[in-house]
Amino acid sequence: MEKPEAEIPQTPDDRAEKEEESKVSQRAQEFLQVFKKGAEFTQELLRINEKLRYRVVRLEEENNDFRRAMQPETAIQDLERRIQELVREKEELREKYANIEQENQDFAQRYVEIEEENNNLANLYIASYQLHSTLDYREVLQIILEIVINLIGAEEFVLLLRDEKKDKLLVVAAEGISQDDFPAVTIGEGIIGKVAETGENYIRKDFASPEKTEINNPLVCIPLKIKEYVIGVIVLYRLLRQKTQFAEVDYELFTLLAGHAATAIFSSRLYSESERRLSTFRGFIDLLTR
Repeated sequence: MEKPEAEIPQTPDDRAEKEEESKVSQRAQEFLQVFKKGAEFTQELLRINEKLRYRVVRLEEENNDFRRAMQPETAIQDLERRIQELVREKEELREKYANIEQENQDFAQRYVEIEEENNNLANLYIASYQLHSTLDYREVLQIILEIVINLIGAEEFVLLLRDEKKDKLLVVAAEGISQDDFPAVTIGEGIIGKVAETGENYIRKDFASPEKTEINNPLVCIPLKIKEYVIGVIVLYRLLRQKTQFAEVDYELFTLLAGHAATAIFSSRLYSESERRLSTFRGFIDLLTR
């Protein structure tokens, strides 16, 4: 067996040196621990700082966006642009409404015109039918008077027919004017005579009637023609008070009277003359056979 080495006795200086080394090592350990904690704390601070920097950047961006949104000029421009859009939409809606309103008015006006045309056609048909509904001369004259009064609205007028033997126009019917006071009209003389000669309608430009009826100043002259031959003239002097102007149907009636009335008068006169001749022949035959 080996003998243990003998311990070397330590001197006081050696003990003091060891104690000093032990203290230095302990301080070094403490310093390392403190340094490690400082490094860890620094790293933690760096991480927190990075988060704060990121948050600051986000806040700055949000703040810039908010500032831009809250800038007065931008807000006013947005409001003005919106107002302009609303005004434009309002004008478009107003224009559409105006167009629809105009279409409604056009439809209503067209409906009124169609109703008026139908009424006028009915009146013209009735007048034409009445003129050709009889061959009695007196009845035809009376129908013509009623047409002029009720459809044209005349208050004072005369009906003159041509006398082939005298070549003059003689009054055969009148309304509001005495037949006895109305003189015969020579063909080609005055307004009435020229209408009988030319066969063209006459309508006075001054629609207002004078207070006193003037024979040589008629309001309207309507020639009664069979083809181009004038057999008479209807002369209007004054209209009813509610009649302030001529309507389209009045001019249609002028045309109707110029043709249909002339034909009805001519036919009824021929029929009346043939009836008189037939009665005369029958009288002679009765005398001869007795």
